[in-house]
Amino acid sequence: MASETACHPSGRRTSMMQAFRIWDVNQKTFYMRNNQLVAGYLQGSNTKLEEKIDLAPVEPHAVLLGIHGKKLCLACVKVGDEIQLQLEAVNITDLNKTTEQNKRYTFIRSDSGPITTFESAAYPGWFLCTALEADQPVSLTNEPLEDIRGTKFYFQQD
Repeated sequence: MASETACHPSGRRTSMMQAFRIWDVNQKTFYMRNNQLVAGYLQGSNTKLEEKIDLAPVEPHAVLLGIHGKKLCLACVKVGDEIQLQLEAVNITDLNKTTEQNKRYTFIRSDSGPITTFESAAYPGWFLCTALEADQPVSLTNEPLEDIRGTKFYFQQD
C-alpha cells in the first residue's frame, strides 16, 4: 500500500494521504450532488465532477475513506432500524483509530485481483454499494451477492 501510517502516543495517526479513483464494475464513478455522494456515468466536461477518495490505513486491511480535498468522511450509522452510509464533516487525519466511536468510519478492504470490496467494520456484513441505476446515492447493503446492488469496485491510485 502506498500510504504510510505511524502511531503516536496520543493515538492519532499521521499519514501521507493518497487520492484514489473509485468506480464500480459497471463503470459508474463517484461524484457529489446536493451534498450527497452518488455514482453515475460522467462524460465530456462532466468528468471533472468525479470525486477522488482519500484512503487512510488504520490496520493492514482496515481503512478510513474520505472525499479528497474536503473534510468529509464516509460513515456507517444506524438510523432507527436501518444501517446507512452518511457523509460526515470530519477530517480523516483527526480521527483516532483506537476509539470505538470512530469504528463507524472504518471499512475492511478486501481485494480480489483488480476488484475491491469495502465492508463496514462497525456493521459486519454491510458493504459499500451502488445502485444499478445511474445517478443514485452510494449506500450500504447487507446483500452483497444480489444483482440489485453493486458492491465490487475498481480502486486505483490517482
